[in-house]
Amino acid sequence: MFQFKQFSVKQDKTAMKVGTDGVLLGAWAPIHHNPFSVLDVGAGTGIIALMLAQRSHAEQIDAIEIDEDAYEQAVENFESSPWGDRLFCFHAGLDEFIEEPEDEYDLIVSNPPFYAEDYKTDNEQRDLARFQDAMPFEEIVEAADLLLSENGVLAVILPFREEEKFVALAKEAELYPFKITRVKGTSKSEIKRSLLAFSRNEASEIEIDELIIEIDRHVYTPEYVELTKDFYLKM
Repeated sequence: MFQFKQFSVKQDKTAMKVGTDGVLLGAWAPIHHNPFSVLDVGAGTGIIALMLAQRSHAEQIDAIEIDEDAYEQAVENFESSPWGDRLFCFHAGLDEFIEEPEDEYDLIVSNPPFYAEDYKTDNEQRDLARFQDAMPFEEIVEAADLLLSENGVLAVILPFREEEKFVALAKEAELYPFKITRVKGTSKSEIKRSLLAFSRNEASEIEIDELIIEIDRHVYTPEYVELTKDFYLKM
């Protein structure tokens, strides 16, 4: 069980454990436009949806999860949270979910599955194919194009090396970045992740910044503390 300040996350049934990426996206995703409806694509334990329930007044927070164990765990975590009446999880793949769209969403978030940088076999082609097997970026962009409300926001976290590709894919669907935060473990390490926010309106200027997580092992930067202090117990 992972205990946060206002809710807890059980994760014993699923391989999709609470990680820094999910917490980053849950804390960072823009809510300046006061979303009424939110969709979390590939919910895992439900951590991002739960964080958005805490941060926003959104009345409808839907999540979709294809993995049965993760889906059951997300439902359990939603029901035991203070916001159970606003959270709902669908047991479905994204392709299935967008076949008959019923709603538009003001905020769509996704921490899509990807293989860690050190995941390598001797078969380069297979590595490449497996990388996004579970949820191709094209599918996320297609879903956002279909489901995002007129003034809605799409927010994702990706490996930094995929940033350019995702921005190009989004542009094809007329979704444009307005905020990009590049994440480093320490000031000396290279950029690991990109947090990206898109809308249907092209920004005159993209807000780009950098977030460093640690000064030293378990010594966090003021910026990271500021971002996550409403959630982590020890922040």
